[in-house]
Amino acid sequence: MCMTRSFLALALWISVLPLSTVSAQTAGPRPATPQPAQPAPTPSTGADTQSTYDKIWQQFTTLYDDKSNRVVQRVLFTGRVQHEFVGINADQGDLDEWNTRRFRVGPRVTLFRDYTLHVEAELNPQEIDPLYMRLTDAYVQWSKSARLAITVGKQSIPYTMDGATSSKELLTIDRSNLTNNIWFPQEYLTGVGVAGKIAPWNYRLTTYSAGQANKEFGEFNGGVATLAVLGYDFADAFGVKEALLSGNYVHQSPDVRNTFTRQLEDILSINLKVESIRWGLRTDVSTAAGYLGQSDIWGVMAMPYLNITDKLQVIGRYTFLGSQDPNGLLLGTYENRIVRGRGDEYNELYLGANYFFYGQKLKLQTGLQLADMNDRAQDGGEYS
Repeated sequence: MCMTRSFLALALWISVLPLSTVSAQTAGPRPATPQPAQPAPTPSTGADTQSTYDKIWQQFTTLYDDKSNRVVQRVLFTGRVQHEFVGINADQGDLDEWNTRRFRVGPRVTLFRDYTLHVEAELNPQEIDPLYMRLTDAYVQWSKSARLAITVGKQSIPYTMDGATSSKELLTIDRSNLTNNIWFPQEYLTGVGVAGKIAPWNYRLTTYSAGQANKEFGEFNGGVATLAVLGYDFADAFGVKEALLSGNYVHQSPDVRNTFTRQLEDILSINLKVESIRWGLRTDVSTAAGYLGQSDIWGVMAMPYLNITDKLQVIGRYTFLGSQDPNGLLLGTYENRIVRGRGDEYNELYLGANYFFYGQKLKLQTGLQLADMNDRAQDGGEYS
């Protein structure tokens, strides 16, 4: 059977990011998401050229800054807020909901000049009980340059195109269903890894605990997952700002207690990210071998976008997913609230627009999604 649904969503994003600091994760192959081109900066004339947004953000995010201090050089306030409305019209039911999708806050501290301590907690202000949901980032990182960073603690596991993109910088309101099925949506796992960029190459190698999940660092009682990423930027060859081709491989030791992750043993994901001044394209081709009853699955995703002005951006996306066996595929976050069944073939079209008030720090996103999923088993996952 097949489900056809329309999905209209509207999201307001506020990302609490310092003005001129680099994320502690940028040493790895997780470059910033492009946004419409900004006007060239005005040459300095001695006058204050900071915008009102700049001044507000700097006062709000910089808690302490003293480069002469040998121990603590800077304390920054970081986080993100995403509030959204979603409306779904499907044969199986409708959904209209306002939701505080993400609310995360915490400090990022620069220590001994080469160390970063970053901790963020996810909160639930909408329902209050419980207010504290989990730790997301909770790591220490050492780095003297972009060529090498060593990170220990709870950190992201960036693979697949959308999985390797911070939620603060997604082009669409939500990650694709390819990422929802093949990536580990918990996103933050405890691990030890190295990452870096030696232009035009970048790399990452990290081993994570994939065991039983809890709100903090996990129980360390299951298997491990290892991520290897290698990327090459063909920007000079194509005459664009970025043309990054990345290969991602994940191997996970099967264990029934691996609840931080999906039941996938081997994952291969090939991603291409092309960015020009006015247009861009992102693609993802991924496949995964399941274990403990999870079927092998595969998928493709293509996402072109166009910068209409320096503030307005339009995006399209097509996603296909297939499953070798019945019931191998999941629906996305909101669709699952209508029907929790599984299927074996998924198709999706998405058309959206972003308006950037202040780059990625303050933006408005909207999107319309049409999708269907087949369920040849007809065992409670029927969508028609």
